[in-house]
Amino acid sequence: MPDDVRDLPASQNDGLYRFLGGSPLSVAFRLILLSILVGVVLAAVGFDPWNIIHSIQLLFQRLWDLGFDTINWLWRYFLLGAVIVIPVWLLSRLFGTPRGR
Repeated sequence: MPDDVRDLPASQNDGLYRFLGGSPLSVAFRLILLSILVGVVLAAVGFDPWNIIHSIQLLFQRLWDLGFDTINWLWRYFLLGAVIVIPVWLLSRLFGTPRGR
């Protein structure tokens, strides 16, 4: 029933679990894995964690030097990612559980 009230008082960790989105250990594990994945992607782009400002400037300088070839480069990466992302998104929409009610 939608209007039911909790019988038990909220525990001290209840607010922490809601704030973090799960148990602190599982959230820490997910954040570590996500950080490693993002780090690999940023390293592939050419970022250096010890000199991030210089790495960003170097990235924009390389993009500027490429000129119109940048558009071709971005389009190819977009298509490469879309080949995976669009079908997975479409399948998750078609076969996913209904939301809302």
